[in-house]
Amino acid sequence: MKKLRSLSLFKLVTLSTLSILTTLWAALAAAQGLPGVILDAAGVSAAMVRNALIWDVRPAEAFAKGHLPGAVNIGDAPAVLRDANSEDFIAIAQIEKLLGAAGIDPAREVVVYGSRGGWQSYFGLYTLQYFGGKRVGVYHEGIEDWTGGGRTLAQGQAAGRAVALKLSNDASGRVSVSTREMIALQGKSHVQILDVRTAREFSGEDIRAIRGGHIPGAVNIPYEHNWVDPETANKLSRKQVSSNAGMSLKPVAALKALYSKLDPEKETIVYCQSGARASETAGVLQQLGFKNVKVYDSSWLGYGNTPDAPAENVTYFNVGLLNNRLAGMQNRIDQLEKELASAKGGK
Repeated sequence: MKKLRSLSLFKLVTLSTLSILTTLWAALAAAQGLPGVILDAAGVSAAMVRNALIWDVRPAEAFAKGHLPGAVNIGDAPAVLRDANSEDFIAIAQIEKLLGAAGIDPAREVVVYGSRGGWQSYFGLYTLQYFGGKRVGVYHEGIEDWTGGGRTLAQGQAAGRAVALKLSNDASGRVSVSTREMIALQGKSHVQILDVRTAREFSGEDIRAIRGGHIPGAVNIPYEHNWVDPETANKLSRKQVSSNAGMSLKPVAALKALYSKLDPEKETIVYCQSGARASETAGVLQQLGFKNVKVYDSSWLGYGNTPDAPAENVTYFNVGLLNNRLAGMQNRIDQLEKELASAKGGK
C-alpha cells in the first residue's frame, strides 16, 4: 500500500512538474517571439520533423508540378470545400470524405501553404479551426519562399494516408459567427468589427450583393494592407511586376501599428465578401496575440442579402442600369462582328 501511495505521489509530482515546464516554455516562446500561427521555412521544417501534416491548398495541376515533400492535396481547397453560389461550406459529410481521403485530420498538427500571401492558405487554417483544429499553422511565404531558399520539391500525386473523420461544425462559435449572431452582437462593448474589403466596397460604391455598404460600427482595413506592398496583386495583373514578393507580411511592428486602434482583449469579428479575405486577417490577428478572433463566414454576401440587417452607407444594385450596359455591350459586339464580316468580304 505504501509503495502504491509513493507511486501515486511520484506520478502527481511528475505531472505537476511537466505542467509547470510546459507553461514556462510557452511563456518563454512568446517572449522570444517564436513562431505561432504563421510559420517561416524553418518553422515548417521543424514541423516536418515532428511529423506534422503538410496541406497544399493549390489546384491539383500546380501541386503535381511541384510541392513540399510529403504534402497532401485535395485540389483548389476553397473551390472544393465551398458552395460556388453561397460560398459557404458544402455539406459536412462531403467535407469528411474529401479531407479524410487525403488524411487531413483537424486533430493533427497541420501546416497549410499555397502561394505567397494568398488568402487560400488562411482559408485552410480557418477550415481546420472551424472543425476543431488547435494545432494549425500557415506558411505565409509559401512555395515561392521554399524554392527561393534552395529547398527541394517533390512531384507527382499526393500520397496521403486516408482517415475516417467525424466532424462537427463550430456550433459553439469558437472561431465563427452567423448572420443572426452578427446582427445581435452589434453595439456590444466587448465586440469590435473589422471589415477587410476594399474602400470602395466599404463605402457602398462597389456593390457585390443586393445592396452595398458595411456593417454598422465596422472599421475598414483592407486585407492587402497586411502586405509589404498592398498594391502587389494589382501590379501583377497589370504586369508592372513579375514577382509576388510584395505580398510578404509587413514586419510585426508595422502590423501592430496597422491594428493599433483595435483592442486585442476584445472579441474581434472579421468579415469581407465571403469570408475568404477575412480568414487571412484573422490569422494575422491571432499571430499578433488577439485573444478572441472570429470570422463572419457569410460576410457581406450573406449580410448584404439579408434585408432586415442594419447597414451603413447603403446603396442598391441597379438592375436596369446593368441591363442597359449589357445591351450596349451586345450592340457593340454586333457592330464589330458586322465590320469584321465586311472586312473579310472585301478581300
